[in-house]
Amino acid sequence: MISEKFAAVPPFFTFFMYFCAVMKHELSILIPVYNDDCTRLAVELGRQAEAIAGLEYEILVSDDCSPDRDAVAPNRKLNDLPHCRYIEQPQNVGSAANRNLLARESRYEWLLFVDCDLDVTGNDFLLRYLTDDSEADVLMGGIAIGGDKQEQRTNLRYRYEKQCEPRHTATERSLRPYQSFRSCNFLIRRETILRCPFDERFQKSGYEDVLLGKQLKAAKALTCHIDNPVMMTHYETNPLYINKVERSLRTLYDFRAELRGYSRLLTMADGIHLSVVRRLLVLSFRLLGPMVRRQLCGRHPILRLFQPYRLGYFLSIENGQLNT
Repeated sequence: MISEKFAAVPPFFTFFMYFCAVMKHELSILIPVYNDDCTRLAVELGRQAEAIAGLEYEILVSDDCSPDRDAVAPNRKLNDLPHCRYIEQPQNVGSAANRNLLARESRYEWLLFVDCDLDVTGNDFLLRYLTDDSEADVLMGGIAIGGDKQEQRTNLRYRYEKQCEPRHTATERSLRPYQSFRSCNFLIRRETILRCPFDERFQKSGYEDVLLGKQLKAAKALTCHIDNPVMMTHYETNPLYINKVERSLRTLYDFRAELRGYSRLLTMADGIHLSVVRRLLVLSFRLLGPMVRRQLCGRHPILRLFQPYRLGYFLSIENGQLNT
């Protein structure tokens, strides 16, 4: 509903004045990058920013000492874009520290974080964030899943994300607003992220955003969810994805005390109270885990094996069968 302060204004100007009142006029677009060419994403976000009258903006891209020089080379050209600055880290600092650096280097009141391997598909992506009239300190836009027919059949990451897609809507995310926090696409007040930065103990990506969601709740930072997704269209090979999942599970174990209540897998593991059941699951994983892993890394992964593999892997870490 339009505020009462516009009640005496002629109807012709009412919407225009309301639009100007709720519009956010300062924006820092922050893109952390590692081993990826993010020029297309930066160009598209810059194009949308240029089209918004009165918007003061900047684009900051920080490369976390990528070893893939073929990815670094095109990113260096980002310095030629209007209002864009490309930062090259002299050493790898980790995803959490890289995001915090971008926040500190930013100049404007509102910060938009977008992951480098995602695509913006809507022409009003920035405008949806900038004209949101809530009083939120954090706005989460969500993620959509795209892919071709080959990926639908053969890529484990695609198939898993697609299965989880119904949970990505704003309605579903709003049911657990802080537990649903994901760092791939969100708008946040600069003062909020400086007060609640990413935990730099997380050297690799995985669960640092989950812990930030918990910290935002503790800080009473109002977090709202809207339907303004970016599109996931790039997927790791199955072996690379399994490696990443296993690394994340080791991270989950290391931070399990702090992440309880914020991880579905941890809740599932904690719900197995009978020690005999836990031992049987660990034994089953020791016997069958290598075979299941080969299947998941293959050309036709069976998705229903994925969650049991993750649970078995985590319980085996807890049982001391695997190193963290």
